[in-house]
Amino acid sequence: MKTIVVASGNKGKLREIAQIFREYQIISMQEAGFSGDIEENGNTFEENALIKARAVSRALHCTALADDSGLCVEALGGAPGVHSARFCGRHGDDEANNALLLEKLSGLPAECRKAYFESCVALCTEDGREMTATGRTYGHILYAPEGQGGFGYDPLFYSDELGKSFGVAAAEEKNAVSHRAKALAALAVKLREVQE
Repeated sequence: MKTIVVASGNKGKLREIAQIFREYQIISMQEAGFSGDIEENGNTFEENALIKARAVSRALHCTALADDSGLCVEALGGAPGVHSARFCGRHGDDEANNALLLEKLSGLPAECRKAYFESCVALCTEDGREMTATGRTYGHILYAPEGQGGFGYDPLFYSDELGKSFGVAAAEEKNAVSHRAKALAALAVKLREVQE
């Protein structure tokens, strides 16, 4: 069984990737021996995903997979976008990020609160080949958080496909329609095509 090293230590992400790439052994970059920091300074999700996958692939001489994702709000010109995790100025402060998002959308009616989550996944092989795929899931931003599930902006994101917020949805429901699942599925198809 071939191995894919994922440029992440997030157990939820690793589980999701393993479910789609069943014919591969999926391990985290830490398990594979990569411990450095990777500076994500790209202007797009694709650039950041490639930066991470290339760094791990080159350091460990392996096939590496990375994703970069975030929330894009139409009324904010696509923001927070690639800055989703540090929208408030601090990395990973979900509460402050959500508060700032609600503040920026204050007073806007529901039809002006359209948003989507986007994920780009990148795969870099040990022989230097690269491929990417993108997935999106659409919805709108609620006026107040709903549910305690998920992470990040999930309680504020009402999914058109599920008819509920990602904060209320079960993990299996969210994963079935998520931007990352769609991107991973598209990448899996591309990978099978080049191997045939």
